[in-house]
Amino acid sequence: MNYILFDGTYRNNLLPFTFTRPVADLRVGILTIREKWEMHLEYTTTTITEDYLSDKYPMVELEENIMINASFLPNLEVVTLVKDLKHNQALFKGEDVIAFFAMEGEEHSDFSTFEAIEYQGDILKIEHTWDIFSKNGAAIVEDFNLMTKDRESEPIPATVNTINAEHIFIEKGATLNFATLNASDGPIYIGKDAEVMEGSIVRGPLALCNNATLKLGTKIYGPTTIGPHSKVGGEVNNSVLFGYSNKGHDGFLGNSVIGEWCNLGADTNNSNLKNNYAEVRLWDYQTEGFAKTGLQFCGLMMGDHSKCGINTMFNTGTVVGVSANIFGSGFPRNFVPSFSWGGSKGFVTYKTAKAFEVAEVVMARRKLAFTENDKTILEHIFEETKQFRRE
Repeated sequence: MNYILFDGTYRNNLLPFTFTRPVADLRVGILTIREKWEMHLEYTTTTITEDYLSDKYPMVELEENIMINASFLPNLEVVTLVKDLKHNQALFKGEDVIAFFAMEGEEHSDFSTFEAIEYQGDILKIEHTWDIFSKNGAAIVEDFNLMTKDRESEPIPATVNTINAEHIFIEKGATLNFATLNASDGPIYIGKDAEVMEGSIVRGPLALCNNATLKLGTKIYGPTTIGPHSKVGGEVNNSVLFGYSNKGHDGFLGNSVIGEWCNLGADTNNSNLKNNYAEVRLWDYQTEGFAKTGLQFCGLMMGDHSKCGINTMFNTGTVVGVSANIFGSGFPRNFVPSFSWGGSKGFVTYKTAKAFEVAEVVMARRKLAFTENDKTILEHIFEETKQFRRE
């Protein structure tokens, strides 16, 4: 059977992160949503997404296909039901379709003609950007159980202080010494070739993915995910960094989501709680206004390739788009459009030519190419978000 992940109805709720990737490639827990489904299905998936993303994330359609809504995170029960779907059957959770069987050319089916199967169990669903951090703890637990089942951890070094060591898993190649790992509140996963430097203190759940680093004396409060090849220092609380992003110095990051290829300068801090303890509102790209989150704690949402200078301060509930560059004293406004250059005193447009120069250098440091597909995607985002910039 051929499995295809589609963006579903929540894609626009997940901007700015879905500007640069399908919903399936969001990281929640240890793995991306795609990686979760592929581990469960034991099958490589492809994607139905926005046209401008499709060259980088193509769809492969066969005669018989099962279409899966990428907003849903798989579990064993759901995966069994998905695998068992037959022609003209669809699996639902309430009004949302989880998956459906489609013949070639039937990607957009009329479900009124389908046999509807209602899933009665619990399932994690990513509907909003803040779900990525607020549901991260449950996602880490599910991924930890999936990835470590019937496997044995590498030994915990003698210099490492642990609490609930049975809920700590270390992959081959990981390095850690003179650190404290407390898995009382949730599991701690240390990925392949990751490093926990001396003096770091971790309270799980934590996913430190492959080749990621906790720098000297880092303080981590879970549930937190440090994506592949990311470097983190200072204090982090209940946040997700997708990958290839750095918060390498002192400063606080809390209840936040940081995309790929971002850099937070030394002593960058974000607020995650309003002074009046009121509900946090976040920029909504669909309504072009600020939407209620239902949360008292909500920090920074930063899209791919965005960066901020030393001592940057972010207000509670700030949304930064793709490829923005923020610097200077004072608080920037709590919505910074994509390709903005500036700070609290105002912004100008960050031209694509300059942004591309930086992206090429940054990615080359990690021995990765900034491809023509990457340029095309960012050029599309530049045009799509022009309305939000004061040019």
